[in-house]
Amino acid sequence: MDLYSRNGDLSSTRKLLTETWIKRVETAEIAIRGFKSKRPLTNDCRVAFFEMADDASLHVNVTHRYPTKEISGWAGPGAMPEGFVHNRRFGRRSPAQMIRHIRDMVFADRI
Repeated sequence: MDLYSRNGDLSSTRKLLTETWIKRVETAEIAIRGFKSKRPLTNDCRVAFFEMADDASLHVNVTHRYPTKEISGWAGPGAMPEGFVHNRRFGRRSPAQMIRHIRDMVFADRI
């Protein structure tokens, strides 16, 4: 999924090992598609959903081209060639809670 706004690009990817998180990730990706209609992006952003072997959590990386302010609950930032990545793990939270946390990180203020 590639989403474009006037000021930044937004995309998401997923690498799921099981079917456990498919419905929640699909719901989150639908919500992410709507983020750009609510306000413009000021920083290119990639959201990656993935699972790790022997870990029941859903991992979410949000990578921005430029550094952002920290958001509570997110680890990072880690510097990568693609930008600055923050990570968070999700357990049994409702999709609405997960989406809210992702939205907060996607729209984190640039430093």
